[in-house]
Parts: sequence; structure tokens; C-alpha cells
Amino acid sequence: MSAYNLAVVSAGLTNPSSTRLLADRLTDAVSARVPVEPHVVELRDHARDIADNFITGFAPPALSAELDAVAKADALIAVTPIFSASYSGLFKSFFDVGEPTALRGKPVLIAATGGTPRHSLALEHAVRPLFAYLRAVVMPTGVYAASQDWGGEDAAELARRIDRAAAELADALSGRPASAEPEEEFVPFDELLRRQGQ
Repeated sequence: MSAYNLAVVSAGLTNPSSTRLLADRLTDAVSARVPVEPHVVELRDHARDIADNFITGFAPPALSAELDAVAKADALIAVTPIFSASYSGLFKSFFDVGEPTALRGKPVLIAATGGTPRHSLALEHAVRPLFAYLRAVVMPTGVYAASQDWGGEDAAELARRIDRAAAELADALSGRPASAEPEEEFVPFDELLRRQGQ
């Protein structure tokens, strides 16, 4: 079986970056299920080219190659830091300069990082609608990682979300029906807010 082409877009601004770390964890989890050839796009390396594209209307060669890789990929993992309760400007700008039809019908796994669990809903209220507008097939499970999720008791829950999201993307790539998952505990909205410290 030949490997699927998997584009991985990371909008982290620092090096090392928790956004890139989450992208790598998701990529590894998908590759454990189906054969993939990942192509990672580090947006910070193309920030100037993206700005130039807005001004000139033309993508410089390096950016054009990355946009082409995303358009031709069989699936996409897209990970952004959350700033001011939404995706980063660099993340949005990259998809703004791409062809409007590039993601149509493409399976996309969305993920985000942030300093606090309070921003977790930005994944559903900002990131998911962006890819729905672009006519991508967005996986049901989005993965949000706050700073506290990388260690201690929360790390196991993050690993579980990564595995579930990766399984959904692997199933979408291979054409299998989505894997059956045990039902999650129902948490009333006010209790969810209390747990997030709001």
C-alpha cells in the first residue's frame, strides 16, 4: 500500500514551539495507523512571503511550493496557537492566500495550543468554521492543548484526545467508517466553565 500524502501546517512562532510539538504528536499518531508521507509547513518561515503575497498578488517560489503541497495532499493537520480567543493572524493569512478550492473535500484534523484552558472553545468557534467555509471535511474531534496539558494528570487526557482525533483522520484517509468510541461523560455547560476556572 502506498503512503498517503499528509500536509502538516504549524503556525507556532517560537522554536521550540508547543504548537509544533502538538503537530508532531498528531502526525505520529496518524502514522501509527496508516502509512503517510508527512510534509510539514512551518508558517513562521514564510511570514514575509505571505505578507508579500497580499501586496503583490503573487506567491514567491518557496511559499508557492508549500501552498501546492497542501493543495495536493490527501489530508491536512492544521495547528495554530490561540491569540485573543481566535487563530493566529499568520495561520489565517496562509489559508487566505491559497486557492479558495484547495481544501474542498479534503479531510482536515484541527488543533490548537494556548496558555489556558479558557481558550479551548476557540477551536470550535473560530478554527472549525474557517475550514468548514473552505469546504474541507473537518474531523469531529479537535485537539486543544493548554500549557497544563503537557504534564501531570492532564497529559493522559491530551494523549487520549490525540489518539481519538488521529483515528478519525486515519479512517477518513483509508475510507473506513469512523471507529466506534465509548461515549464521553456528559458535562453540563456550567460545570465545564467551572472546571475551566471561569
